[in-house]
Amino acid sequence: MSERKRHYRGLIGLLKVHDLGPRRIRVLLEKTRVRTADDIFSIPVNRLLSIDGIGVSSANNISSFDGWDDVDEIIGMTERAGADLIAFDDPHYPELLRHIFDPPVLLWVLGEKETLSNDGLAVIGTRNPGRYGKEQAEKWSARIVSSGLMVNSGLAYGVDTIAHQTTLNNGGRTVAVLGSGIDVIYPARNKSLVKAIIDKGGAVITEYLPGTKPVAVNFPGRNRIVSGMSHGVIVIESKIKGGSMITARYALDQNREVFVVPHPLGDLSGEGCNYLIKTAQGKLIQSFQDILDEISVPVNGEKRSESKSGSLKKWKGMELNATETKICEILEKGELHIDKLSENMGIQVQELHASLLELELRGALKQRAGKIFHLH
Repeated sequence: MSERKRHYRGLIGLLKVHDLGPRRIRVLLEKTRVRTADDIFSIPVNRLLSIDGIGVSSANNISSFDGWDDVDEIIGMTERAGADLIAFDDPHYPELLRHIFDPPVLLWVLGEKETLSNDGLAVIGTRNPGRYGKEQAEKWSARIVSSGLMVNSGLAYGVDTIAHQTTLNNGGRTVAVLGSGIDVIYPARNKSLVKAIIDKGGAVITEYLPGTKPVAVNFPGRNRIVSGMSHGVIVIESKIKGGSMITARYALDQNREVFVVPHPLGDLSGEGCNYLIKTAQGKLIQSFQDILDEISVPVNGEKRSESKSGSLKKWKGMELNATETKICEILEKGELHIDKLSENMGIQVQELHASLLELELRGALKQRAGKIFHLH
């Protein structure tokens, strides 16, 4: 068995360990520095207990784990479904998703893994849109495709399905995120849509083990992936309560932009959209430029004009302290995630926050989705 397959097998094993979870698994991988995840099962209990966040119960559950037959069956189910695996440390793992608070440690993928590296926006909304909602879902999805970006959504009926289908109709690529196992397409009537997504270079992904049913508790987790892998979320039509509002809240927690299509007053199906605008949790959008004003991504293969060299020198006319100056000098070479900026400067992330906030308030730099900073 190759080293990579051993790593995937070990990760599935860790996911099967009772009460461990993705966050603790990432802590284990980081602190133990093992070559493959299955090496963790050979670590003595006393060493596991020395790791912050790993208590007696978790350490004993790892040490006594004997579910390898189940793990091998899951691998077999993955292969029979024609799916690939992508671990948190794989190059095709979505970069933005990697930086949310609780990213999945393992993704099951049908379709093109390379697609997951593309810049995209999420399009979300109710399962039962009215005529206005359907028109808006088609309009914004088509505009995203024409800009060269990818459309991400959750494969649900209604706005999600319209977003995926409109993307395909306009020659774009789309990623659908499931709230079930990769071999349990839900809703079942969208199986033909899944095939079309894959045939046209897109992908269908999930963090749930093969065989997992689409139970309600899974969908908030699905929603955090939809928002986490996107530069922003476009809310088309939503009531005050529902999955779209949950996704919008995840997006805000993940430092993603929330874009909102306004709805006519008195239209209860769009009440949630107007609430997001009213409470300043989302930006009202009327044109695609409203979105481009807030994100910094390549559009049709070219960077937007605000990233040209002429606008990169704004900070040079400001009075900055040594830390602020060094930040700007580093960012002149290109945008960076806060972790990389911290590494380049040789100081802790916590120490950077005040300086970054000051520079952002003064207009010297901007922050985009995923705590990635670039000069203004």
